[in-house]
Amino acid sequence: MAQPKNAPSSSLVSVIGSHFMAPHQLDIIVDRISSGILLISDINHKIMFKVKPCDSFLHEQRVLLDDDDQPIVSISAHDGWYAFRGDSESKSDMIFTTKKPCVIQLFKSGVNVFLANKTSNKNVCDFKVEGSWSKRNCTIYMGDTSTTIAQMSKIQSSENIVKFVNDKCKVTISPNVDFAFVITMIAIVEAMENSDTKSKGVVQVLGGVTKVVGPILLS
Repeated sequence: MAQPKNAPSSSLVSVIGSHFMAPHQLDIIVDRISSGILLISDINHKIMFKVKPCDSFLHEQRVLLDDDDQPIVSISAHDGWYAFRGDSESKSDMIFTTKKPCVIQLFKSGVNVFLANKTSNKNVCDFKVEGSWSKRNCTIYMGDTSTTIAQMSKIQSSENIVKFVNDKCKVTISPNVDFAFVITMIAIVEAMENSDTKSKGVVQVLGGVTKVVGPILLS
């Protein structure tokens, strides 16, 4: 199976933990079984991780769980997305934050990632994600470069991995890249688009209410 374009051959990318790195290219399947709930498995259908929503009154939240339902990373939306170890929200357990770039291509999601412990130029992102969950074409890059570390694609029926369905996709991860981090970023992109869809739905509903209530108020 083809390796992502410009993939690093020897770079070590450890964000969540080095035990989430494989020395070879890794293909995983991401299955959205409902809004905010993702099942992540290998190509042999063995469940590796789950992503579940745990929204609070103030914030949209997700938690990445291992196959024993133990929390690995929790993410929550504020002015951007914040990732913490386990189920913590302590600043000392923060792993990274995200921020939308100034310019985003129409109909695409984009996000820059800044590691919490970075000591270099804090204005330069450590990773970036471009693409769309809905189109299944997200790509994760090293810093502000064209070096790909993971790439999402649609599952074609000819690959005989799983029967193609709209809510499933394949993610190809380069060797020595933290796949828990990659999955966390995929979950953030999905949550961003899901949140945008909900917001548009609310606006449309409110617009409909205005049209109905307006004539009543004027009568």
